[in-house]
Amino acid sequence: MVLAARTVGGLEEVDDRVRAAGGSATLVQRYGRLDILVGNAAEFGVFSPLGHIDPKLWDDVLAINLTANWRLIRAMDPLLRAAPSGRAIFVTSRLGRDALPYYGPYAVSKAGLETLVRIYAGEVAKTAVRVNLIDPGVVRTRLRARIFPGENPAALPAPESVTDAFVELALPDCTRNGEIVTVSPSPAT
Repeated sequence: MVLAARTVGGLEEVDDRVRAAGGSATLVQRYGRLDILVGNAAEFGVFSPLGHIDPKLWDDVLAINLTANWRLIRAMDPLLRAAPSGRAIFVTSRLGRDALPYYGPYAVSKAGLETLVRIYAGEVAKTAVRVNLIDPGVVRTRLRARIFPGENPAALPAPESVTDAFVELALPDCTRNGEIVTVSPSPAT
């Protein structure tokens, strides 16, 4: 596990907790560069009309889905630029483009993420860094199970069915930049 945080104290605290739990970790700064960054953390919030959403929930969803990714870019940009071919991949959803009713905080945060990432891709366009978004489509995840508790997870494709698309965007010879790559996952097995 490679750790990243805003402060050295934060890194050391998380490192201590990982080691206390029997794991091992290292600090990203020890490498002096970052070859691949994947921004994948997400929270859904609730299905609700916009006017009924609690402001704290709204703030929490945007903090995780949008602001945390901006913080990753801010912290990791120098390390990505130090790599021979730094790659950053951020996970999005068609919901950020479809503007469906009742998907408010999640959809808005994904739309914001897509704009954020395309801006960053433009800013690094003349470097060796390549930055893209990936929309994995419907796959079996814990987040989806929480959002749709009545759905049969066995009927959904496994997350492993979309890994090839991540690998392609992470390769040093990938020239895509600022794109949204939509994946059609393999059917569930």
